[in-house]
Amino acid sequence: MAERIEQRLEDRVPELEQLERVGLFTRREIRAVLRKASALEYKIQRRALRKEDFINYIQYEINLLELIKKRRARIGYSFKKDEIENSILHRVHCLFNRAIGKWKDYLQLWLSHVAFCKKWNAKHQLSKVFSSMLAIHPNKPALWIMAAKWEMETQLSSESARHLFLRALRFHPECPKLYQEYFRMELMHAEKQRKEKKAFERAKMDLGEFNYSEEILNGEMARIIYRDAAQKIKGVEFHLAVLSIAKLFDFTQDLQKEILESLQTKHADDPLTWDYMARRELELGSLQATERTTKQMKISEMTQREERCCAVFEEAVRAVPTGDMWKCYINFCLERYNRKTNSEELKQKRLERTLSVFNKAHESSLLPEALYKQWLQLLLESNLFDKAAEVAEAATKRFSLSVETWQMRLQVLIQLKSDDVTQCFEEAIKHVKSKGTVTLWTLWVEWSEGTNSKEDTEALYQRSLRATTPAESVTMKEKYLDWTYRNGGYKKVRRVFTSLCESRPFSLDFFRKMIQIEKEQESSKMLHLREYYERALREFGATDCDLWLDYVKEELSHPQGKPENCGSIHWRAMKMLQGDLVEDFVSKYTLLQTGHL
Repeated sequence: MAERIEQRLEDRVPELEQLERVGLFTRREIRAVLRKASALEYKIQRRALRKEDFINYIQYEINLLELIKKRRARIGYSFKKDEIENSILHRVHCLFNRAIGKWKDYLQLWLSHVAFCKKWNAKHQLSKVFSSMLAIHPNKPALWIMAAKWEMETQLSSESARHLFLRALRFHPECPKLYQEYFRMELMHAEKQRKEKKAFERAKMDLGEFNYSEEILNGEMARIIYRDAAQKIKGVEFHLAVLSIAKLFDFTQDLQKEILESLQTKHADDPLTWDYMARRELELGSLQATERTTKQMKISEMTQREERCCAVFEEAVRAVPTGDMWKCYINFCLERYNRKTNSEELKQKRLERTLSVFNKAHESSLLPEALYKQWLQLLLESNLFDKAAEVAEAATKRFSLSVETWQMRLQVLIQLKSDDVTQCFEEAIKHVKSKGTVTLWTLWVEWSEGTNSKEDTEALYQRSLRATTPAESVTMKEKYLDWTYRNGGYKKVRRVFTSLCESRPFSLDFFRKMIQIEKEQESSKMLHLREYYERALREFGATDCDLWLDYVKEELSHPQGKPENCGSIHWRAMKMLQGDLVEDFVSKYTLLQTGHL
């Protein structure tokens, strides 16, 4: 092993001598590089190889390359690259190959090698990396796409890219993304050939030796790919994806028409088809801007286009009366309403249209639950408070078991300072099962704190503890303790704390809150702190080493503390803590004793 390492270090000598000779590195820096390289070499020559050692070595070499690049730019020296950079590049490729040979399944290594090859323009090496990577990981479509794009965009080889896509489709015959990118590649190839042909024609050159097939120029290859894919891939999303790709090319009108017809034939009942057809009206028939085009004409034209969209959506919700279809319609209306415009008239029309569509969806009992919240926000923003209260009530009737819907209605009533808040809370608690009601109880007590008397609020807190599940009552205990201290003072909170400790479960924050309250008192008592710590340790002593450490700190720092108790606390912690927490506690306890924690 030592001989092999010595040989590798000797192989570095020529490049290091060149670095010193041309003034890129000093003698001292050369020695530092050799020391570091020696340490890294030893790590990758051991019997028990570690992936991290290879990664660190590769990263060091890449950093060295970057440093040389900066030094060259600074002194303006660009010679001797074969003797210096190429030697390092070769070594990095060898390191990547060794690491990948050992950990073939670790994809990040492959991707790092690809990125390195791209950055340092190692095209020949990258071709090999892609070939090996796809042989090991043929089950990942994204890697095939990456390789094909490189062949198409960097190597300018549409033939190689096509070959890769065809191989990929043998492994993944129903992968939509592969078909989409293959479709795009063929259209890019057709566009490139069209531009070449135009350039030759402009230059009046003889095209005899160049064979430009009319079928390829018109995107016929892409059409074949689409037809093949359409037979294997179900779902409207694929058709919409290839249609959006086709629209990027100005020679695909016939292809777009075919995709659109297929979309309407095969997926006539899909909301996404109708959504596309409706939104398409925005792009059709736009005015050609001229000097005479006035602001009012533009607004009028936009209004007409949006009305055409809505006419299609109206037809859609009659043909496909589903919640998803209404959702598409409402989302379109909201998008248009949220678009910036200087025209108050257009803004008002968009608002009226959106509110009208919300109402129609609601009346048809097809408005999805999540959209009620957006409807209410819009009504409140528009100062339509009575309508907002009415809609919120209707939502809770339709979704009477939904905590979120009741919460939404209650927030509306609280915002409107309604007299019906308490009655609505009672109604909500009656309808919703106890599990999950903690958000409603939290909202209720927070509202009560600012509205009702202390007695009513306290009664509400106590009621919430009985009504919520044990797990959710933990949150209410914390809030009750905090509220009691703010409104009843120290003595009252002590009584409440003792009372709450009679029924499990608890949270650690519940005890920490009481500890913090005690420490805030002018005459803080260590006796009380011990009580709180002991109660907390009974519940969390096995899983929280920081609690034990805080207890020790308290004994050491409190005026009434007893440092001699620390040994006993340490002994108990060692017995009670589980697993690795013991080691964690010992290291922190040692730091505490030496004054470093």
